[in-house]
Amino acid sequence: MTQRTLAENVASMLLEVKAVRLNPDQPFKWASGWNSPIYCDNRITLSYPKVRTAIKNGLASAVQAYFGDVDIIAGVATAGIAQGALVADWLELPFCYVRPEPKKHGMGNQIEGASIKPGQKVVLIEDLVSTGGSSLKAVEALREAGANVLGMVAIFTYGFEIARKNFADKGLNFYTLSDYETLIGEAVTKKYVTESQLITLQEWRQNPAEWGV
Repeated sequence: MTQRTLAENVASMLLEVKAVRLNPDQPFKWASGWNSPIYCDNRITLSYPKVRTAIKNGLASAVQAYFGDVDIIAGVATAGIAQGALVADWLELPFCYVRPEPKKHGMGNQIEGASIKPGQKVVLIEDLVSTGGSSLKAVEALREAGANVLGMVAIFTYGFEIARKNFADKGLNFYTLSDYETLIGEAVTKKYVTESQLITLQEWRQNPAEWGV
């Protein structure tokens, strides 16, 4: 399967199980405060065995193809935890996950799992890339623990320029199974959106922070 075919297949599955919802006429409000005609919750894919398996296989294959020899798989809390655990199991590798910040009780851990040894090669698993902020907090925590973070693999990206810049600034490569442009193409082909709604989706993609304000 080519990378393009994989991206189309994943986009189609996300639309089919409603992990991605498109509603240009009644926008969603993101936690960031942005108005958006699209909402993505890839945790929904975990409830569909065939979709879950296809995504797990895609993520694991990407880890092998892009990063080769890896010591540990790390999930980004919270949505990357289940996906990361599935990938680690498939690859027969240790698994940990990274909280946004250290716990305020108990052991005060930010990284949950066996202690990372200095120099161990880690690949992060994430469900979604928007600006990249939460992912890069996890990278920072792992690096502070002594890990050699090779990069990250995620299910989907909106393809925002700010994300590309943020990852480049931190010297981190990341790869995704599918992306916004591919998903919108599948949505049009399979008639999830009309041509007029497509214009709205394209306008939002150009300036998401100020769209609908």
